[in-house]
Amino acid sequence: MAALRSAAVRQYFLITGNYWAFTLTDGALRMLVVLHFHQLGYTPLQVALLFLFYELFGVITNLVGGWLGARIGLNRTMNLGLALQVVALGMLTVPAAALTVPWVMAAQALSGIAKDLNKMSAKSSIKLLVPGDEAGALYRWIAALTGSKNALKGVGFFLGGALLTAFGFRVAIAGMAMALMLVWVASLLLLQRDLGKAKNKPKFRDLFSKSRAVNLLSAARLFLFGARDVWFVVALPVFLATALGWSDWSVGAFLASWVIGYGIVQSLAPYLTGRRSGRVPDGISAFAWAAVLAASPATMALLLGYAVDATAVLVVGLAVFGVLFAVNSSLHSYLIVSYASEDGVSLDVGFYYMANALGRLLGTVLSGAVFQVGGLVPCLWIAAVLVALAALISLALPKHLPVVALPEGRLTSDD
Repeated sequence: MAALRSAAVRQYFLITGNYWAFTLTDGALRMLVVLHFHQLGYTPLQVALLFLFYELFGVITNLVGGWLGARIGLNRTMNLGLALQVVALGMLTVPAAALTVPWVMAAQALSGIAKDLNKMSAKSSIKLLVPGDEAGALYRWIAALTGSKNALKGVGFFLGGALLTAFGFRVAIAGMAMALMLVWVASLLLLQRDLGKAKNKPKFRDLFSKSRAVNLLSAARLFLFGARDVWFVVALPVFLATALGWSDWSVGAFLASWVIGYGIVQSLAPYLTGRRSGRVPDGISAFAWAAVLAASPATMALLLGYAVDATAVLVVGLAVFGVLFAVNSSLHSYLIVSYASEDGVSLDVGFYYMANALGRLLGTVLSGAVFQVGGLVPCLWIAAVLVALAALISLALPKHLPVVALPEGRLTSDD
């Protein structure tokens, strides 16, 4: 038993290391593209459209990737994600004249496929490394993986702004591609084979989840992440750079600090949601935390509407939003892994992150379009409405978390 646990821990750290390395390049690439193309004179909507295929292919990848992971193993889908990110980065090292909008969108499409293959594989793998009757341990492992990943994404934002300032776009991208290639080679050699391969080969019709809990949580996730990205992805960095006159370095450092703090709070989410009293989250927890979160962007919108100092509103408001959103995100990440069937876990997790990617796509497009037409305040109001919808959907989630493993591997509650 001890040997099995030790092997599981080693695989957990390998998976987490892969996820960290990928996340650094993903966060840096996001900041590099936003700031570089804003400098070139692209409008907010045009910058948002550069990420259109990134998000769109993320939707498709999560749906198909879950099925693929169940058939060929999560180690292979994770390694495929790393390889595709290297290719995507390589595509952006072409001379500046060749960086046309279609070319950048194609590279972003590959990056979107890579990111969601990597994330789906990492989150699904944890389900298989924790015994089915240890719900508290599963929550802690998921929170640690998710939180550390987002802290590293924040470092990636900071890295992107710093590399753009120090070396320029092309050299920065080339350096990241070479570093990630080394990680990919190590992963090919060390990651456990056949991890997550389903005993019964799933049919293509099994792409869509048959679980009511998974479907409801997926819908809530869609609105939750649409609410974040509708003001955070394009509107906020462009507002900071144009309306407030912040430098590229300042924008990158500020957003990086926010995401790092956000990741730290995600890691602490089990302690904030009742672990000390022996509780793990359920549908009521998801509703309550989303309801509180909805007040954050609404308050910021009201204060900006009354001409309160924008810098103070955004710095304080973003901190509050970050803490609340981090808990919501970590709680959701635990619930989906808990609800998912153990045999072919990536099918349910992939479907759920398909909804997550669809929410990001919705938020990204709205972020550019609404900001260009009406500014930051309407983006914040839309964010509040989307979070409120996530809260309402969460009311229908199971009120008691599954804690007993059934023969087919799915978890359910005692009552």
